[in-house]
Amino acid sequence: MNIYIGNLNYRVKESDLQQVMESYGTVKSVKIIKDRETGKSKGFGFVEIAEEEQAKEAIEKLNGSEFEGRTMVVKEARPRV
Repeated sequence: MNIYIGNLNYRVKESDLQQVMESYGTVKSVKIIKDRETGKSKGFGFVEIAEEEQAKEAIEKLNGSEFEGRTMVVKEARPRV
């Protein structure tokens, strides 16, 4: 399952996010979205967790929780239109 994670601190690295998510299940990929011109984080990213049940638990537990001084928004990612 692909998970959207928003309202991230701009200093959060992909490795930091992976570490948080691994406590819920097997992480297949982590991608923090960056500005094309500056290379700086846009404050959101996506994490793919192998097992749907583990992903749902991560969403339930992490949505609204604080990480690096910001309240995270965690939900199932919607497919691009």
